[in-house]
Amino acid sequence: MTGTVGIVGLGLLGSAIVSRLRAAGHAVVGYDIVPSCVERLVALGGTPAKSAADVARAADLVCTVLPSLASVEATILGVGGFAATSRPGQTIAQMSTISPALTERLARETTARGLAFLDCPISGTSAMVAQGNGVIFVGGERAVYDRWKAVLESILPRAVHVGRAGQAMVLKLVANLLVALNSAAVAEALTLAKRAGLDPQVVVDVLGVGAATSRMLEVRGPMMVRGEFPAQMKLDLFMKDLHLIQEAAGAAGATLPLTDVAERLYAAAHAAGHGGEDLAVVITELERQAGRR
Repeated sequence: MTGTVGIVGLGLLGSAIVSRLRAAGHAVVGYDIVPSCVERLVALGGTPAKSAADVARAADLVCTVLPSLASVEATILGVGGFAATSRPGQTIAQMSTISPALTERLARETTARGLAFLDCPISGTSAMVAQGNGVIFVGGERAVYDRWKAVLESILPRAVHVGRAGQAMVLKLVANLLVALNSAAVAEALTLAKRAGLDPQVVVDVLGVGAATSRMLEVRGPMMVRGEFPAQMKLDLFMKDLHLIQEAAGAAGATLPLTDVAERLYAAAHAAGHGGEDLAVVITELERQAGRR
C-alpha cells in the first residue's frame, strides 16, 4: 500500500474518489468546509483534517477536487496553502476543472518550490467514478506520472498520460464540450419523441441499443424521463465549465457554433432556478420552448 493520499474538496466527486481509494486499501486524509462532506469521509474510513494545510502535512500525494478556480488557486498558492506547507518532493494532483492557463501557472510555481505537480482532471460523473467508470487525463512530467500511476489507477482503471501540464485540462474541456452537446441532444430528442406521442421510457430503451446510443443517453436519459434531476454534475458548476470551454476555444482560435447554442439552453435553465440540479435539467428549457409553440 502506498502512503497516505490527501483530498481537499469532499463534494460529490471528491467523495467518489475517496470511496475508490479506500476500496483499494489506501489511507486517506481529507478536508472540506462542509460538515456533511466530512461526515461522508469518516463513514468511508478516511481521517478528517482541520485544514487544507493539515492535509498537506499528512499526505504524500495531495489532490484538489474543488468547485472554482479561486478556491484551487487559494488552496495551492495562497497564504498557508500547499506551496507554503508541503514538503519538498511531495506531489500535488490538481483534479478540479479549471483553466489550462491557471493549470500551467500552478505547475510552474509549485515546481519552482521543489514540489511535483500533476494535471489530473477526471472525465466521468461522480456516480460513474464511484463505480470505477471514467478516465483520468494526466498532464505533467512522465516520471511523476509513473510514480503515482498505480494510485491513480486505483481511482479509475484508466489514467492516461496525455502530455505536459495544461494539456490534460484542455482534453477535459474537450470532453465536457461533448458532454454538453450530447446531453442537450438527448434532451432535444426526448422532447420531440414525447411531443409526438411516444413513450419516453421506451424511446430511451430502444435508442440505447441502436446507432444513436451514447453515454449521456444512458446516464441522463432516465433522469429526463422521470423529470427528476439529482445532481451528478450541478448545473451551477457546469456553467463554469462552459465558460472555460469558450475561453479555451478563443485561445486556440477554434469556433464552437453547436456549443454556442447549447450554452444558451443551459443558461436559460440556470436562470430559471435550476442551478443546484443535474445538467440534465436542460430538458426543462426545451419543454418550455415547445410549450410556447
